[in-house]
Amino acid sequence: MIADVTVFVLSLLVGFEVISKVPTTLHTPLMSAANAIHGIVLAGALLIAATADDPAGYALAFAACAFAALNVVGGYTVTDRMLEMFRPHRETPEKAREGSRPEERP
Repeated sequence: MIADVTVFVLSLLVGFEVISKVPTTLHTPLMSAANAIHGIVLAGALLIAATADDPAGYALAFAACAFAALNVVGGYTVTDRMLEMFRPHRETPEKAREGSRPEERP
């Protein structure tokens, strides 16, 4: 149990240290490129959860799975927002009608 908590705390510290050193301009591309790694982290957390045998181990495994899942979902959300910037914007039918009849505007 002590070894599990030690690995968990060290992984939190290393993860925080690595992410805090990334410049803001590089964070989004790196986040979108790291989604596969986050999936592997989630798979590892699930494997560790399978070996839990006491309530503290279950709680630690749940926290690891929750953080890994949040990381995966957040990565895909950031990627979607980043890609949205490069998609062409379509006019809605209301805006197209407004633009075609300027004499009817108040």
